[in-house]
Amino acid sequence: MSTSRVFVGRLAGRGVFDPVGDRIGKVRDVLVVFRAASAPRVVGLIVEIPGKRRVFVPIGRVTSIGSGQVITTGLINVRRFEQRGGETRMIAELIGRDVQVLPETPTGQPQSGRIEDAAIERARSGEWLVSEVFVRFPKPATPFSRGDSRIVRWSELRMPTTSETAQSAELLIQTLVDLKPADLAEALLELPRPRMIEVVSELADDRVADALEEMSESDQMELLAQLPADRTADVLDRMEPDDAADLISALPAAKGEELLELMEPEEAEDVRRLLEYESDTAGGLMSPAPIVLSGESSVAEGLAMIRRAEIPPAMASAVYITHPPYETPTGEYIGMAHFQRMLRFPPHERLSALVDPEIEPVEVTASAAEVSRRLASYDLVAMPVVDEQNRLVGVVTVDDVLDHLLPDDWRHADDEVPGGVR
Repeated sequence: MSTSRVFVGRLAGRGVFDPVGDRIGKVRDVLVVFRAASAPRVVGLIVEIPGKRRVFVPIGRVTSIGSGQVITTGLINVRRFEQRGGETRMIAELIGRDVQVLPETPTGQPQSGRIEDAAIERARSGEWLVSEVFVRFPKPATPFSRGDSRIVRWSELRMPTTSETAQSAELLIQTLVDLKPADLAEALLELPRPRMIEVVSELADDRVADALEEMSESDQMELLAQLPADRTADVLDRMEPDDAADLISALPAAKGEELLELMEPEEAEDVRRLLEYESDTAGGLMSPAPIVLSGESSVAEGLAMIRRAEIPPAMASAVYITHPPYETPTGEYIGMAHFQRMLRFPPHERLSALVDPEIEPVEVTASAAEVSRRLASYDLVAMPVVDEQNRLVGVVTVDDVLDHLLPDDWRHADDEVPGGVR
């Protein structure tokens, strides 16, 4: 096995391969156990394999670490990783921790610093140990300075005993930025609760919103209970209105009203309208922000609207034609034009010529079961919703319906995977 020293910050995200060079996954973290009188011992790697599943690879099955990659024996247990008591994840829980560095002389004073990276190295005994850490010290009172830093041996450190010691989440967040919302939610929920709150406090509001939308109601409630009300309102502002409405409806009425008052007025207005409907109706499931255009708009304008990066794929599947005004609740609903139909017409063609007369909207009071039947009947991924005055009030997408119809624990349905224990 390669015996070169490896810094964990550089190891994160590196490829993991089997002996013949086939890629197995990528490194997400390094798992260690602390020992009273010696450096922490590496017990294995947390590896993300295809399907975004995180599994444990014992260090004994790693044959080489270095040159920007990890080589294993190829034997991987695909059981989802679960952290045991006494185990510590280096990126998630160690790096970023405040520490004391012992003085170089007996009369010196310990110096406070923060771990910014840590190196693992194979000892003569064959064990992999945390050998050194890169520590940054508080910056002096001079502008543009980040403070001194140096590499110190693990034996020169003293870890604070209090669990309330501050910890930076900078490196951990760097390993999360490339994750899709569902994977980000899972990665956050895998963290110890105190560490998860530290990470969420440093994540951007829109990323927290993305993750919350992919969590179960119980996980959402547990996370939000740890956030101040103003931060929660900022996150709700960035959630899809239907998801924000579902979350607020699960809160006590007084708490929900407090958050609505703290939200941006326009965002709060959308959420309040959705809260007027029962959760298992088209009105309770819909998003109030479809792409609405006039019949005089051109195909080119319609295609330009659905190209916008912030539009979810299901919502970008069609544009909706109404009389003015063109924000929900709109003027009288005319019809919808699917993007595939727009692609078959010249750019200057008016959208009124593309309306599909066979697709009828659903009423705002229609049940979730009725909406799902209509989506299936028309082979659509989104269905327009109108009120009793035939005004477009929103669009129900297939993912909205699936979230409602699937059991509450569907996100964890693949946790039971055959395989041995580690």
